[in-house]
Amino acid sequence: MKVFLLIFFFGCFSYTAFSSAKKDSLLTELKRELTRKKFYDDQKEVRIKNLKDKLEASSKNNYKSQYDICGKLYEEYKSYQFDSAYIYTQKLLTISKATNDVPKQYESRIKLGFILLSSGMFKETFDCLNKINTHLLNDSAKLEYYALKARAFSDLADYNNDNNYAPADNAASIKYLDSAIAIAKPNSFDRLMRLGDRQIRIGQISQPSQYYSKLLNHYNLTAHQRAMVATGLSFFYGGLDQAEIRTNLLTIGAINDIRSSTKETLAIFKLGEQLYAGGNIKDAYIFIQQAMNDAQYYGARLRKIKIGAVLPIVAARKIILMENEKNKMENEKNAFLIYFFSIVAVAILVTLISFIVFIQLKRLKAKEKIIEEKNVQLGKINDRLIEDTHIKEEYIGYFFNVISGYILKLEKLKRNVERKLSIKKYEDILLSVNEINIKKERETLFYTFDHIFLKIFPNFITAFNSMLKPEDQIWPKEHEVLNTDLRIFALMRLGISDNETIANILEYSVNTIYVYKMRIKAKALVSSDQFDHKIMAIKAVDLPGKS
Repeated sequence: MKVFLLIFFFGCFSYTAFSSAKKDSLLTELKRELTRKKFYDDQKEVRIKNLKDKLEASSKNNYKSQYDICGKLYEEYKSYQFDSAYIYTQKLLTISKATNDVPKQYESRIKLGFILLSSGMFKETFDCLNKINTHLLNDSAKLEYYALKARAFSDLADYNNDNNYAPADNAASIKYLDSAIAIAKPNSFDRLMRLGDRQIRIGQISQPSQYYSKLLNHYNLTAHQRAMVATGLSFFYGGLDQAEIRTNLLTIGAINDIRSSTKETLAIFKLGEQLYAGGNIKDAYIFIQQAMNDAQYYGARLRKIKIGAVLPIVAARKIILMENEKNKMENEKNAFLIYFFSIVAVAILVTLISFIVFIQLKRLKAKEKIIEEKNVQLGKINDRLIEDTHIKEEYIGYFFNVISGYILKLEKLKRNVERKLSIKKYEDILLSVNEINIKKERETLFYTFDHIFLKIFPNFITAFNSMLKPEDQIWPKEHEVLNTDLRIFALMRLGISDNETIANILEYSVNTIYVYKMRIKAKALVSSDQFDHKIMAIKAVDLPGKS
C-alpha cells in the first residue's frame, strides 16, 4: 500500500510539493495557495471582463454570437458566483426563445438547473429539469442532463439522509447515472467520472476506484476536473488507517479549486472536517472558515447551513485549544523569567564592561568619520576651486581678447569721427556709425562664447539632453553651436542664474527667459530643483592639476 501511495502521488499530481523538502507538505502548499486566492480570482475577472466587452460590442441582431458569448460567461460564473451565472442563464433563455430554438432553450434550462442545484434549491431544480424534453436534445446535452439529474437526486438523498426517502432518491440517482454512462463516449472523462460516481452511490468503496485512478494517472485534466476527481477518490479512503491518504486527496482537491477559482466547492469543507477529526483544530478552523467564505461568495444556501452547523463547534474547540496554549505559554514564560533573573547579575557586569568599551570605540569611530567627511568635503571644494579657476582663466582670456578688440574698434571709430568733424563731413559720420552692425557683433559674441563654453564643457549638450525624453531633446542646428535654450542653461552653469542678467546678455525680456526655463523644466524627466542641480553638476574636463 505504501509503494502504491508513493507512485500514486508522485505520478498523478506532479506538484512541486512532492519533490521539495519534507517540510513543504501539501497543507503548506494549500495555505500558500490561499494567500494567492485573489491572484487566481483576478485572472478569472479579467477573462470575464473581456467576454463582457465582446458581448457589449456584439451586434444586437447577431443572436448566435450573443448566445455563444453568454454561454462562455455562464461557464466562467457557474461554479464562481450564483447571481451572475443566473443572469446569463436568463439571457441564454431569452436569446433561444427569440430565435425560437427549442433545443437551445432546453440546453439553457440544463445550465439553469445546474446553478439552482449548486445553490441548494432542490424544488426549483427539479421544476426546471422536468420541463425539458430529452428527445429534442443532442447526445452532449443529454449527457449533461442525465448527469445533472443524477447529482440532483444524489444531493437530495444526502440531504434527507433517512430510511424513507433517501433510498428512492439514491436509486433514481443511479438510474440517471446509468443513462449518462450509456451515452458517454468510451474512455472519455465524462464516462469514467460517472462510473466513479456510480461506485460511490452503490457503496462500492472498499477498494480505490479504478476509474478515478485512471483519470488521475493517464488523463490531462484541468484544475477543476482534477479537484473533482481527487475529491471523489477521497470517498474510497474512509478507514481510520487511511486518514492520511484521504487528507492528501482532499488537500489536492482544495488546492485545485483555488487555482480554478471554484467557489462552489466541497473539498476544503471536507478537509476541514477530516483535520478536525484528526485533532488538527487550528487548520480545521482555517479551512472550514474558508469554506464558509466560499459558500457565501457563491450563494450556496444549503452548504452555508451545513458549514454553519460545524463551524461553531470547531471554533469552540479552537478557543479551548488557544486557552490551553496560553496557559502553557504562561508556564514557559515563568520558567524563562526565573532563568533570566538568575543570570541578570552576570549579564549586568558584562554589559557594563562592554558598554565602556563600546563608548570608547564609538567615540573613536565618530572622530574617524568626521575626519573622513571633512576630507571628502575638502576634496569636493578643491575640485570645485580647480574647476572654477579653469573656467575663469578661459573666460578672462576670452573677454580680455573681446574687450581689446572692441577698444581698438572704438579707437578707430573715434579717430574717424574726429577727422570727419574737423573737415565738417557730418553725413559721413552717420555713415561710419551705421557701418557698425550690432546684430552681427552680438552673433559673433555668442559664437565665440559658445565655442569657449563647449571647449570647457564638451559634454554639456549630451548631459543636458539626457534629462529630457527623446522627443523633447534640444540639439543645435547644423549652422549653430548653441541655440537660445542651451545658451540660457550654459549661462546658469557658469553661475549666472538671475533671469534679468541672462535677459540683458541675450537681449531678451526677463519674462521670455522665465518662459524658456519653465517650458524646458516642465518636460524634464526630473523635478525642477533636481534639474538645476544636475545642470550645475555637469563637469568641465581636462582640468589642470587633476589626474
